[in-house]
Amino acid sequence: MTSHVSGLYPWPFDGDLRPENTALIIIDMQIDFCGVGGWVHSRGVDLRNTRRAIAPLQTLLDVLRPAGVTIIHTREGHRPDLSDLPANKLWRSQQLNGNGIGAQGPLGRYLIRGEPNWDIIPELAPAPGEIIIDKPGKGAFMGTDLDTVLRNRGIRNLMIAGVTTDCCVQSTLRDANDRGFECLLLEDCCGAATHANHDAQVEMLRLSNGLYGSISTSGAVIATLTGAAA
Repeated sequence: MTSHVSGLYPWPFDGDLRPENTALIIIDMQIDFCGVGGWVHSRGVDLRNTRRAIAPLQTLLDVLRPAGVTIIHTREGHRPDLSDLPANKLWRSQQLNGNGIGAQGPLGRYLIRGEPNWDIIPELAPAPGEIIIDKPGKGAFMGTDLDTVLRNRGIRNLMIAGVTTDCCVQSTLRDANDRGFECLLLEDCCGAATHANHDAQVEMLRLSNGLYGSISTSGAVIATLTGAAA
C-alpha cells in the first residue's frame, strides 16, 4: 500500500511512507534564533518571523511522536575557544552591529555550546530519547554524524523544518538530496529573519520543480498520517 503527502509533488515519490523509514529534522530552533535575549533578537529581528514555526511544529509533533516517526533536533554552535569557527564566518557575524558569534549577550555568549541561549527553546524541547545533532556549520551533515544515524536507522524520507529557511534549512535540504534522501520542506514549520527571505527561498525551491524535494505543510502531513481530508 502506498501513501503520499500532497505538495509540490506527491511525497515520497514512490509512496513508501512509513514511521520506521521517515524522520522529522527540526533545524536550530534555539533561543539564539527564536528567543528574547538571543543572538537574532540582538540584531533587531522581529522574532515573530522565526517563531512562526513553533505552533505548527508543536501540533505536528503531537502526531508524529505517538506514530513512532524519528524526531531529530539540531543546534548550531561553536566551541568556547572558537577553534572550530572559521575566520570569515566570525567576521560576517560581526558586520551588522558588532555582536558576532562568541560575543557576550544577556543570557550568555552567542552561539557557543553550553550557553543557556544556545539551547533549544522550551516550547520545542526534545522528548527523552530524541536525537540531538550539534553542528558547527549551516548544513546539518557537515561535521556531524547525522548521515550515519539516518542510515543506521533505515531512514530515507526526511521532513525538514526549522530556521532559517534561507540558510541552515535550505543548506540541509540540498545536502540531504545529494546524499539520496527523499526530502520534504514543511514551509509552515520554517521561518527566517524576514518573511520576505522565507518566501523567496520557498519560491526558489518551488521553481526548481522538485529538483531538491517536495514542498508541503504540516497539515498535509497530518492529514496523510491520520487519514483525514487534506
